[in-house]
Amino acid sequence: MRRLLLVGTGGIAGHHVEEFAGFPDCRIVACVDQAPGRAAAFAAANRLEHAFESLEAAIGWGGFDAAINATPDGAHKVTTLALLAAGKHVFCEKPLAPNYADALAMTEAAEAAGLVNMVNLTYRNSPAIQEARRMVEARRIGELRHVEASYRQSWLVSKSWGDWRVEDKWLWRLSTRHGSTGVLGDVGIHILDFATYGAADEIVRLQADLVTFPKAEGERIGDYVLDANDSIAMTARLKSGALATITASRYMTGHANDLWLSLHGTKGALRVETDGKTSRLSGSFGGDIDRQRWRKLPLPEVKRNARRFADALDRGHNGDPSFRRAADMQKLIDAAFESAAAQRPVAT
Repeated sequence: MRRLLLVGTGGIAGHHVEEFAGFPDCRIVACVDQAPGRAAAFAAANRLEHAFESLEAAIGWGGFDAAINATPDGAHKVTTLALLAAGKHVFCEKPLAPNYADALAMTEAAEAAGLVNMVNLTYRNSPAIQEARRMVEARRIGELRHVEASYRQSWLVSKSWGDWRVEDKWLWRLSTRHGSTGVLGDVGIHILDFATYGAADEIVRLQADLVTFPKAEGERIGDYVLDANDSIAMTARLKSGALATITASRYMTGHANDLWLSLHGTKGALRVETDGKTSRLSGSFGGDIDRQRWRKLPLPEVKRNARRFADALDRGHNGDPSFRRAADMQKLIDAAFESAAAQRPVAT
């Protein structure tokens, strides 16, 4: 039985408790949160055996084999490095770090220590993206020519998730002063991983354009200066030579949280759609190409990230998506910021 420490008890923490609760070989036994009383309350509500108000205290106790790092983005590096130094395997929330240099430092520390290191890129849980990649690798669509990927949210026009104008949990995402790097920093890692993983290919050059749209008088609400990017459009050349167009926006009216990916090749095409809960895979092959006809394809059962992390602990070697993969995606995000600022293409 692998004993797990949950670091951070914010919104995503409950999801991790649910994910690991069904595993006979893994169990969350303790949690950490520096806010007074918060860890104890979370532990009581979720029947965890131990609660700590500092990571140092939890490491000093030491009664765990691995940790789930569910702290805020800016705390990932310091907490993960402390866990790795203590010889603990780590399953970290995305993004691994706010920049490539920090993500690479975390990656190299984990690899040097020989510890299991994975990142919870949740859309890898989609059976549609897993099957699409398998079909691309099997050359079912022939030579890849064009990739279209988009992450579509609309919470800046819709109130389905709440009203961003009055809720701090949304306002901070619009303000660089409050630590936001906009839609690119928030969901960029998801759509870049989704696109390149599904295409089984790598981005070697990109050009990006970032836009911050007017939202309020003086572009400010209280202490929040609304200056973080709202939308990104990117063109990219892949290692195979294929061309990609990648977008992400909080102004995609009519979409709560949708990821779309189209893969177009010389012998066929695939289309992946998911909202994180349900998935759909469609294909166009053979005679259907001449009729522009798409057919729904069957989906296999796939292991979720949490299960793959548990399996990696059992095997004693790393799983996917790894820290290395997340660092590679952060390198692309950094390149997109550079490209947008310089208004020119950037090699990756």
